[in-house]
Order: sequence, then structure tokens, then C-alpha cells
Amino acid sequence: MSSVFGRIYEIVSKIPKGYVTTYGQVALLAGNPRWSRVVGYALHVNPDPERIPCHRVVNRFGEVSGAFAFGGGNRQRELLESEGVAFLEDGRVDLKRCMWWG
Repeated sequence: MSSVFGRIYEIVSKIPKGYVTTYGQVALLAGNPRWSRVVGYALHVNPDPERIPCHRVVNRFGEVSGAFAFGGGNRQRELLESEGVAFLEDGRVDLKRCMWWG
């Protein structure tokens, strides 16, 4: 996988259960820190959600995606909590505890 999307998918597939990373961190690891939006688009068209766990990518504030992305409501949060990801009282992921840096 040498394409940009291929590099993004390869990185995201390495995020372990119980951890998250940010769009910006994936972009940096993929070769360009300005690709955050490209990362978002690549994950939106994820061809293999079983192998590429896009639910483990959050924004720089630790906020989960909008309801449409994972099947409604708080589905991304449910998936993350089922893997042991900690959330703060305000609903954001506790990035100090759960951030994966690659």
C-alpha cells in the first residue's frame, strides 16, 4: 500500500484496542501533518472497517465523530468504551491516558 490512503489505512490498522489517536497524528505518521482532512475522508470511505478500526481516531480535542459516521447516536463512544478507552466527564476521550503515538 503505497498510496496516501493506503498509508493512512496501514497506520490506523496498528492502533491497539484501548487506545485512540488523532487525525493529525495519523497525518503526521502518513508523511504530511497537513493531511488531517485527507485522513478524515479516507476513514469515511474505509473499505474494511474490521481490519481498519477508524473508530479509534478522534479529533485533537478527544471528541468523537458525529452520529452519521458509525451508525448513529453514540456508537463511536460505545465502541471505544467496550475496548476500555477512558472518557472525561465532558464526553471527550482522556487523551492523557489513551493516546497512541504510533
